[in-house]
Amino acid sequence: MNNPLLDPTIPANLPRYGAILPEHVAPAMHALLADAEAALERAVDPAVPADYDAMSAVLDVAIERLQRAWGAVGHLNAVADTPALRAAYNESLPLMTAFFTKLGADERLFAKYKAIAASPAAQALGAPRRKVLDNALRDFVLSGADLRGDAKLRFAAIQERAAALGQSFRENVLDATDQFTTFATADELDGVPADVLAATRVTAEIATQAGAAANAVHRLTLHAPVYLPVMQYAHNTALRQTLYTANTTRASDQGPPERDNSPVMQELLQLRHEEASLLGHASYADVSLVPKMAPSPALVIAFLQELTQRARPYAERDMTQLRAFSAAKLGMPELKAWDVMYASERLKEAEYAFSDQEVKQYFTEPRVLDGLFRIVETVFEVTIAPEEADVWNPAVRFYRVSRDSATLAHFYLDTYARPGKQPGAWMDDARIRWQRPEGSLQTPAATLTCNFAPPVDGKPALLTHDDVITLFHEFGHGLHLMLSQVDDIGVSGLSGVEWDAVELPSQFMENFCWEWEVLQKLTAHVDTGQPLPRALYDKMTAAKNFQSGMQTVRQVELALFDMRIHTEADAHGKIQSILDDVRRQVAVVQPPAFNRFQHAFSHIFAGGYAAGYYSYKWAEVLSADAWSAFEEEGTLSIPTGRRLRQEVLERGGSRSAMDNFKAFRGREPSLDALMRHQGMDLPKAA
Repeated sequence: MNNPLLDPTIPANLPRYGAILPEHVAPAMHALLADAEAALERAVDPAVPADYDAMSAVLDVAIERLQRAWGAVGHLNAVADTPALRAAYNESLPLMTAFFTKLGADERLFAKYKAIAASPAAQALGAPRRKVLDNALRDFVLSGADLRGDAKLRFAAIQERAAALGQSFRENVLDATDQFTTFATADELDGVPADVLAATRVTAEIATQAGAAANAVHRLTLHAPVYLPVMQYAHNTALRQTLYTANTTRASDQGPPERDNSPVMQELLQLRHEEASLLGHASYADVSLVPKMAPSPALVIAFLQELTQRARPYAERDMTQLRAFSAAKLGMPELKAWDVMYASERLKEAEYAFSDQEVKQYFTEPRVLDGLFRIVETVFEVTIAPEEADVWNPAVRFYRVSRDSATLAHFYLDTYARPGKQPGAWMDDARIRWQRPEGSLQTPAATLTCNFAPPVDGKPALLTHDDVITLFHEFGHGLHLMLSQVDDIGVSGLSGVEWDAVELPSQFMENFCWEWEVLQKLTAHVDTGQPLPRALYDKMTAAKNFQSGMQTVRQVELALFDMRIHTEADAHGKIQSILDDVRRQVAVVQPPAFNRFQHAFSHIFAGGYAAGYYSYKWAEVLSADAWSAFEEEGTLSIPTGRRLRQEVLERGGSRSAMDNFKAFRGREPSLDALMRHQGMDLPKAA
């Protein structure tokens, strides 16, 4: 069988995504795992010297090939899920988890790395390689390399079980999202934008033809391009309540038992706490923070409490205003959870005389992408051009990033929502920059994934302003990977970057979406081709910090919940009560008792944000302060962009995030810039 996952031309070429079939997964993983096992045995052989280059040539090559192939399978599992692919992925997942657990805890390999770090030759290594060694020694300890006997066996068992539980969590959320459908009439969707009506009409026709519904008019799902505009614009309260209830009870005890994430969350928290105990830490939060900027859970909680203290007065003012408006203008004396988005949109229209739907007509996807690329080309001195590649869906596009005709990187762009694709938006690597041991330079490649509404009725896809911000956000992550100039794979791109600093480039890029100079390049009305009018822009910027207090305390609520359930030893038995307690302390919007948001909180239960969700706000402090340099020196300042590129993006994890920031900004970051940018620059509301 010609297995694309075993393509001998890789690493020279990128994954052949379109050729990968479920039946390729198991044979490829078995073959690559065998190669990696053999490489591990060679690496720990006393005949292989305790030398950085020698170890890399033996071990890193095999490990990187295995990780790249598994990464391609994992990516397809996230964006093109099928029963067969899911089964193939789940069959190999325990094998992959077991191998990497064994690798990270191998006492012989740990000893070899300690010998390398202690050797005279190590003192002559450059800073990036020294950082790789320091990180490796730290990670060996976190991976259980110091454990012995039963403790080591139990640690390995925990890793395998936790990986399986994380996958179950993801699958339950995806299935619960995909399997909800309801049908509505045109009257029930009164107020919903025309492009959403057109899209839901098309999917209803498909459902009717397939026999899933008889003469359905509009088919509604929980995917963001449908759910969000219905919640914002549909005048029908009962319809909003139906969708809100379905969305906030996904994969919970309020739905089918086979998709209930309750036992998954409970067991994950128990396992994480047990893992921390085995490693000698008081909590999983303590373990999580070892490789991060924040030094302790207590400091993180203090940071979040300070944010709450400064933001909650604004949040209370926001909510008081919304309730008063709803009662006086909308006939809603009691604001329900499913009314908040709808009422907020009506209030914004009343306060600022525009709607998100009006703005959306100016953000056609082709124009936004062209504008984004031109900004990146200007500020970071690169060129972006389309190229051909083997992709997983016909809608996926592929681009080359270069400077002075030399290839720096490539990226895939997958923007549209569809069944079988995980909700949300993210960036991942298909390949990391690396000066390979045999001498060739491997350039990076990123996959950029969003879930926007696709084109309909022959018109280009329309993006909300929030969609545009999301696109810029993910592209910022991509730049962190693609612009790296570090040749050591362990600290190239995002590798080795402290998790609570990873969001700096992504959140930094969001700021461009609010600049007049930039928006002129991003906008062209879908019908007239005219750019965004200045009057509408002025209304948008006036509304920029609309309900910023409510938004801030919502993020703090999630971060505090995450930190508490990973700090308190008995959290697995009181997940809901902890969330309720956090909400009482922080939130100004109390959801109904049936709300089970946490059951679909994939960031912390199935992603990399466990005891790390605070990093969004932590990094936002960095990004807001970084943007201040562009406010001082010019939005599209090439010298400032060059300094950010050279001191942050190109450096990756080769030095600490704080050192990167100080090299760019000339000082440590300040919370004041963030509060000022969000209209909360006073200790309390006036």
